[in-house]
Amino acid sequence: MLQHLHIENYAIIEELKIDFSSSLNIITGETGAGKSILMGALSLILGERADGNILFDNKKKCFVEGIFHTEHAAVSDFLKKNELADESNEIMIRREIAPNGKSRSFINDTPVTLQILKQFSSLLVDLHQQFDTLDLGDSDFQRQVIDALAGNSKLLTDYQTYYKKYVATNKELQELKQVESSSNREVDYKKFLLDELDEAGIKEEEIENVQEQLKVVENAEHIKATLGKVYGFLEEGEQPLVQQLKSLNNQLISVGAFHSDIPGLAGRIHSVQVELQDIADDLDRLNNGVNFDEEKITTLNDRISTGYKLFKKHGVSSSKELIEIHEGLRAQLEKVSNLTETIKTKEKECQQYLESALKIAEKISISRKQQVKPFQEKVDQLLNRIGMPNARIKVELNTTQELHAQGCDNIEFMFDANKSNRFEPLRKVASGGELSRLMLSIKSLVAKQVQLPTLIFDEIDTGISGEAAKQVGIIMKELATSHQLIAITHQPQIAAKAAAHYFIYKELKKDRILTCIKLLSTEERVVTIATMLSGEKPTPAAFENAREMIAG
Repeated sequence: MLQHLHIENYAIIEELKIDFSSSLNIITGETGAGKSILMGALSLILGERADGNILFDNKKKCFVEGIFHTEHAAVSDFLKKNELADESNEIMIRREIAPNGKSRSFINDTPVTLQILKQFSSLLVDLHQQFDTLDLGDSDFQRQVIDALAGNSKLLTDYQTYYKKYVATNKELQELKQVESSSNREVDYKKFLLDELDEAGIKEEEIENVQEQLKVVENAEHIKATLGKVYGFLEEGEQPLVQQLKSLNNQLISVGAFHSDIPGLAGRIHSVQVELQDIADDLDRLNNGVNFDEEKITTLNDRISTGYKLFKKHGVSSSKELIEIHEGLRAQLEKVSNLTETIKTKEKECQQYLESALKIAEKISISRKQQVKPFQEKVDQLLNRIGMPNARIKVELNTTQELHAQGCDNIEFMFDANKSNRFEPLRKVASGGELSRLMLSIKSLVAKQVQLPTLIFDEIDTGISGEAAKQVGIIMKELATSHQLIAITHQPQIAAKAAAHYFIYKELKKDRILTCIKLLSTEERVVTIATMLSGEKPTPAAFENAREMIAG
């Protein structure tokens, strides 16, 4: 529910802070006092586009913040999925509009895109304004209504488990059949390629290593001459460098007792001597291992030629890539060899999932059909209560053999506003006011079965008065026993049902007109409702009537 709303610097609102009750919140006020402005500010934290011209003071930013409390699983899942989770059940949504028109959105103090904000806020607030395109015209919402009344939640969960398995398995089956169809044409060529690679027997990094070996063998004489020359300088000749270092080291050791730094220097020379001795040994080993071999050069060139031909043929540039192609061809041919049996197994699985899904879909369809007539009758009764005696709703439920994610039914709400017997799709023919009252009627029926967010109705009472308005108030009060409702109204019959009644008014401050709001006390409510009943100067009868309406 929406616990707290804080607005700063929006239109003619300098600052407003509102704490809402958890049940039925009613907002009233004179025309032009700022009720629509309040809804406009609220729409900002619901993800609507911002207009830079709405700033009260164009030198300061506009600020709208809502504090919500909810324990709905869908909200928690959304927060976790988008890494916005908070340990508490309190959620803060904030929207800021800078003087330059730039907008920023936050959920739990984390910046988010406007799209994320809009998706998330739809889980928290259900805002119905005059002339909005409501969810009521959406076929998925219509199905959810019928399923909620039918109590199909468990059946739908079971159905979707089998349906998803069927869809996934059928996709795999079609892919296998496609592979089978194409593989029959390609299998001989792939077998030829595999045999060729088997015969070549290229090992990982083999061609690269052969290239290195070839460089050594082709340049063997030059390598041996250079290695021999360096080795001779270190170990042979009249004054080998290693022996000279050894002699120098001995000389230093002989005078080491006369100066404390000399043993350290002697040790360093000894380390260099040892290192050069190791280098000399390695040079000698390498020299002995390098030999010019014409036959080996031919063998290595042949191996490189084989490798390069295969590289070019398969469009690769390394032994590793060639081995991956080799293994891939082997796996493909093994798969083809087992493909027929795999397809048979997959067809059996697919059929089993389909049959299971169809059985559950039939049960879902039966339970939906059982709800259609009672639903139509109850909605028509509610519409009659709230001032739409000629309006009727009709549910068209068409069952097909073709499954979809929600079963095998296509559901469409049809509407006739004037008993003309010409029912047309609801989204095409119902006006904004009709849709709002129809939505109220439907949601009052499904409230116990569905976790609805905070419901906000902006002037749902348009075009009604008297008993119809009273019935709207009664329905809203009943719905508010388990859901938070916020409603803007001009009807005293609806205002009288409030758990919390807020009054919007204009006030002159520092030569500027400001929108203000206050929570009315019981006596202030009596005055306000009496004024709504009989005008600026309520009569004693209006006061008495107001008290009775509030008490009732």
